[in-house]
Amino acid sequence: MKAKIYISYKDGILDPQGQTIGHALHSIGIKKIKSVRMGKYIEMEFSGISKEEAEKITDESCRKLLANPNIETYKFELVGE
Repeated sequence: MKAKIYISYKDGILDPQGQTIGHALHSIGIKKIKSVRMGKYIEMEFSGISKEEAEKITDESCRKLLANPNIETYKFELVGE
């Protein structure tokens, strides 16, 4: 079983890296993009545990370490068995 974790800035938080990417895309001729937001993608692989345990471990990892609760939100999905 694998957890796919997506972490992004909360609405209203400035994203200078996303803005830089947006400007770079515009400068190479890719137009009509309203905005770009940069985030993090993390995978965790589990073996020998239940889906409920994997969900609990993933959520706790995000809350305690992977995502900054002041400026970031997270979501995750579990795939596989």
